[in-house]
Amino acid sequence: MITTVSRSKERQEGRDETEVRARILDAAFAAFMKSGYAATSTLEIATRAKVSKRELYVLVGSKQDMLVACIAERAAKMRWAPAALPVPRDRDGLARVLEAVGTRLLVEVSHPTVVSTFRLAISEAQQAPEVARTLDAQGRQVNRAPLKAILKTAVSAGLLRGDPAEMAERFIALLWGDLFMALLLRLAKAPSPAELSRRARAAAGDLLRLYAP
Repeated sequence: MITTVSRSKERQEGRDETEVRARILDAAFAAFMKSGYAATSTLEIATRAKVSKRELYVLVGSKQDMLVACIAERAAKMRWAPAALPVPRDRDGLARVLEAVGTRLLVEVSHPTVVSTFRLAISEAQQAPEVARTLDAQGRQVNRAPLKAILKTAVSAGLLRGDPAEMAERFIALLWGDLFMALLLRLAKAPSPAELSRRARAAAGDLLRLYAP
């Protein structure tokens, strides 16, 4: 009985800590967006999260740790799992895979919270360059690795000819055009699913033509 009660208490405490940590990260992100990373104090974050500074340091860590956690959480929205996609056997199959990948990337990266994270990195580029470095390492680079793997497989199968890393960068450029800049500047709203699918389909077709074997 004592063991059961003890384990139940431990599970409850674990849930409570998880909830408080999530609240701290939400408060930190809101503070970073409002005041900027460099100007935000740990006291402001603790006040927003309604926790003590001691809890803040125990559950998350320093302000830099909070920044990394915030960006990692939001960068996760940009990630996708290539394992769920079929291995392309021909160029039509490759076009379908690239369209699916492109659509997923467009949907996730155009999400308002992800766009806000990029705005934060840009606004803090001079005073806190670690914001941009963290976003690049946790989001952009991690995101490109599966795409490069798919393109490397396509090259090995004779479906494309060229450098997979170069093709991945070209595909990203074809996907976005000037859309992401317009989103950052608040000159455009997130496109509809149909528009994102159209963009992905066009980018896939263009890439296949550019790197035809």
